[in-house]
Amino acid sequence: MTSGTGKFITLEGGEGAGKTTCMAHVRQCLGDAGIRFIETREPGGTPVAEKIRDLLLDKTNTDIQADAELLLMFAARSQHLDELIRPALQRGDWVLCDRFTDATHAYQGGGRGISHDRISDLEHWTQKGLKPDLTLLLDLPVETGLERAGQRSTPDRFESESIQFMERTRGAYREIAASEPQRVKVIDASLPLDDVVAQIDRVMNDFLSHD
Repeated sequence: MTSGTGKFITLEGGEGAGKTTCMAHVRQCLGDAGIRFIETREPGGTPVAEKIRDLLLDKTNTDIQADAELLLMFAARSQHLDELIRPALQRGDWVLCDRFTDATHAYQGGGRGISHDRISDLEHWTQKGLKPDLTLLLDLPVETGLERAGQRSTPDRFESESIQFMERTRGAYREIAASEPQRVKVIDASLPLDDVVAQIDRVMNDFLSHD
């Protein structure tokens, strides 16, 4: 649960899952409901965290070790939480974030093979119990996602990883969803856009009706 009166919503998913489009739709849902919110992303969201993001996504940085990558993720997250997310929630604003700690469990845990216990230790230290109130997980086959991602941009360091890495990442995401079904709602992102939007509408309408 969040520590203030605001709600914390995150979007997660592998490469090419359509998070940008879906973020825009969630943004519209919140706006239509008259909810005051901020939109942000991870890694990033603040000047310091954005500099760390640049390091992490630059595919010329081939020598970043897995543990260093993990620590950089949480360094950016700590700054992001203290500077932006916690203050927003405490003043009653909602927060809409593109990725959060589920991505760390998926990419650094599933993809890199780092112990989930180690990640959880950093999570507890950094977040002090703060977790999203709702997470939309955009799920689709890895090959489909990579084909979509390749059509739109030059791949970054994570998009350049192997199919096997991406499969492990997707598997970790699905394990999270299975273990926390009340928080994590799986959206079938392989369907046509109208059907994806309809799924998001159902989840958001249910969430807003219980607020």
